[in-house]
Amino acid sequence: MNLYLLFILSFLIFEYLLDTYSKYLNVYSLRLALPDEFVGFYDSEKYKCSQKYTIDNSKFNLAVSSINVFITITFILIGGFNYLDIFLRKIIINNEIILGLSYFAILIILNTIISLPISFYSTFYIEEKYGFNKSSKKLFFIDQIKGLIISIFLGSIILFMILNFFMFFGKNAWIYSWIIMSIFIISMPIIYVNWIAPLFNKFTKLGDGELKNQINKYSTKVEFPLKEIFVIDGSKRSSHSNAYFTGFGKNKRIVLFDTLLDKHSNKEIVSIIAHEVGHYKKKHIFYNTIISILMIGIMLFCLSLFIDNNYLFQAFQMQHVSIYAGIIFFSILYSPINFILGIIMNYFSRMNEFQADKYSIETTKDKNNLILALKNLSISNLSNLTPHKFYVWLNYSHPPVLNRIEAIKKH
Repeated sequence: MNLYLLFILSFLIFEYLLDTYSKYLNVYSLRLALPDEFVGFYDSEKYKCSQKYTIDNSKFNLAVSSINVFITITFILIGGFNYLDIFLRKIIINNEIILGLSYFAILIILNTIISLPISFYSTFYIEEKYGFNKSSKKLFFIDQIKGLIISIFLGSIILFMILNFFMFFGKNAWIYSWIIMSIFIISMPIIYVNWIAPLFNKFTKLGDGELKNQINKYSTKVEFPLKEIFVIDGSKRSSHSNAYFTGFGKNKRIVLFDTLLDKHSNKEIVSIIAHEVGHYKKKHIFYNTIISILMIGIMLFCLSLFIDNNYLFQAFQMQHVSIYAGIIFFSILYSPINFILGIIMNYFSRMNEFQADKYSIETTKDKNNLILALKNLSISNLSNLTPHKFYVWLNYSHPPVLNRIEAIKKH
C-alpha cells in the first residue's frame, strides 16, 4: 500500500477513535449531584435537562463523525477525487485555473449537501427540543444558500490567486500566497462585520440609557477606544447568547446579542464587556493573528514541497497531476499537524480566558457580577458543568465554568 495513503487512513481512524473515546469519557463524567457552586442557584430539573442536552449532543456528534469518517475514507479508496477530476476535464476546457475553481466549487457543494441534513436535524430536533432554536425552516435554508455563495465567492478569489502564483512562480509561490493569506486573515474581521454579518443579522445601535452610559463610562475609564455599540437580532435564530468586539485603532465596536440583554443585568453585561476588553488589552487577538499568519506560512511552505508529489497523487489514484488537487491532498496529509496545533492553541486560548477574567474583575472591582454572568450563561446555554479533563484538553477553547469561577474567587 502507498505509504501516504496508509498514513492518511491511519490518522483518520486514530482521530475518530480518540474523539469517540473523549465523548465517552465526557458523558460518563456527568454528575447526578449539582455542584456546590450552583446549589440554590440552578433548578434541579433544569440541571437534569442540561445533562440530557449534553448526552443528546454527544450521541449526535458521534453519529456525525462516524458518517464523515466513513464517507471520507470511502471517497478516497474508490478514487472519488480522480473521478471528479476526469469528469471536469471532459466538460471543461483544459485550463488549470478554470478546472481548479470548478473542482473546489463542486467539493464545497457536495460537502454542503452532505452537511445539510445534519445541520437541519441539529437545528430542528436537538436545538428545538431544548428550546434554543428560534429559526424558521425558510430562514434556515436561506442561511444555507447565503453561506454557500459566500464560501464559493471568497474561496474562489483566494484560490484564483494561489493557483496563479503556483503556475507562474513555482516553488517560490508559497511566499506570494502567504502574503495574500496574511492580508486576508487581517482584513477578514472587517469584511465579516461590515459585509458578511449584515447579510444574516440586523445591526441596531444601542439606544441611550443606563446600559449605554455604564459601558461608555467603563470604556473611558480603561481607555478603550469604543466608537459604537451595536445590538444584533440573534434571537431570530437561537436563544444562545454572545458578545464580541471588532475593529482597528480608534474604531472599536462592541456587538451584543439581543438575547444577552434579555437574560443579564447591566452590571453583568459590563463585566462581560470588560472580559472582552481584557482580550484587547492583553493583546490576545493581536498575538493570535500573528500566530495564525506564521502557521499559514509554515503550511504554505510545506505545501510547496508536496504540491506535485507523484506518490501523494498515487495515494488518491489520480491520473493527472494538478496544482488544485495537490492543495487538497496536502491539506489532508497536513491534518495531523493541524490536529496537534489545534490542541496547543486551545490550551493557550483557555489561559487567555483566565487572563481576561482577571482583567475584568481588576478593572470593574466586581467579582460577583462576572461570576453571576458566567453562571447565568451556563444555565441559559445548558452547558456541561462537569466536562471530563481529557475532553476539555482535546476540544475546549474556554475553561469549564467551575474552573473559571474558582480562579476568579482566588483573585
